[in-house]
Amino acid sequence: MDAPRLLAINNYFYRRGGAEAVFFDHMALFAEIGWDVVPFAMQHDGNEPSAWSDYFISEIEYGNQHGALTKAMHAAKVIYSLEAQRKLSRLIEAAPPTIAHAHNVYHHLSPAIFSTLKAASVPVVMTAHDLKLGCPAYKMLSRGVVCEKCKGGRVHNVILNRCVKDSFAVSGIVFVETMVHRLLGLYRDKVDRFVVPSRFYREKLIEWGWPAEKLVYIPNFVDASHLRTDWAERDHFVYAGRLAPEKGIATLIRAAAVSRQTLVIAGTGPEEAALRALARDTGADVSFAGYVSGEDLHGLIGGAKALVLPSEWYENAPISILEAYALGRPVIGSAIGGIPEMIKEGETGYAAEAGSPESLAHAMLTVASLSAADRAAMGMRGREWVLAEFSATRYRQRMLDLYAALVSSDIGDMRRHGT
Repeated sequence: MDAPRLLAINNYFYRRGGAEAVFFDHMALFAEIGWDVVPFAMQHDGNEPSAWSDYFISEIEYGNQHGALTKAMHAAKVIYSLEAQRKLSRLIEAAPPTIAHAHNVYHHLSPAIFSTLKAASVPVVMTAHDLKLGCPAYKMLSRGVVCEKCKGGRVHNVILNRCVKDSFAVSGIVFVETMVHRLLGLYRDKVDRFVVPSRFYREKLIEWGWPAEKLVYIPNFVDASHLRTDWAERDHFVYAGRLAPEKGIATLIRAAAVSRQTLVIAGTGPEEAALRALARDTGADVSFAGYVSGEDLHGLIGGAKALVLPSEWYENAPISILEAYALGRPVIGSAIGGIPEMIKEGETGYAAEAGSPESLAHAMLTVASLSAADRAAMGMRGREWVLAEFSATRYRQRMLDLYAALVSSDIGDMRRHGT
């Protein structure tokens, strides 16, 4: 019998962010066990090479728009991409999939593709990397504050609050997009199951009216096997990620000033200048490392007293927490979104009140008061947790079980390919 075929779908075909990392790692895990993996994405200069790239849709980059006609055409594609439907139909004909798994499709591929997949009787799974299924603006965040005003179908609030890029026009397009997608049932009726990486997101979506049976909790994973733990600890805490308002970095800088702890911030983003000014004004011992990746980032985290994740919005299931554990380091995180369920209080790290410099400073002082051996022990308990619950093997098996449940006639063959 031919190997099962996974149709892997995402807007971008290069490692652009967290969703793309999961997308590529997911494909690799299934290719390893003999599945035929076929991608569907958007053409882009940064794409990885693919034998299937001729089927990718034409590039849409909204930052490069010029002229009213171009803007109107792109707005139409945001809502419903006929091109994506046409090209996906050709791809399905050339390589009929056993199952399709989508990641981020908003604004480029569009959920129009789910109608095409349903018409072809292809079972469809989608990973909810954000809260778009409930919130038109993805994050349940408005003007820097957690917002749930659209609950109960009151999605007009996305316009009233100009939730997307603080723009009435852009928020209006997103409102129309949301209404069309809901009227056509493109998510609710065309997607068979949603993979939700955090229990918090699953419960939040159920609270917002999504049927529990369609939401499957499958946590993210990290391959800890190639990550060292024999780092020499240095005298700093570390934040690694985008420098954006909802990440709570201003609160972290104030906490570093209050606790008199050394902080290294790795990353870039729109808030960098303001954060540098805040560090100067508060007298906090903060250094900005800029963009850091690979072994350099591992060394920065591995040598820290702890990774700090001070988010002030509903984070999903940050892979950075799993990576810190895999490197043998404890974690301090805000008690918001999916972060608390990824911290065993006092065992692998500590949670602090979101948006509170005092609470965060207390957690940092608590970790700093431990011996280096005790901090290392916390980190190793985190690593053991990763190996037991957040490994690549566990992730793949959970996905295989889900796929098999949706493709009942191929259960035996799919399970054999999971061994």
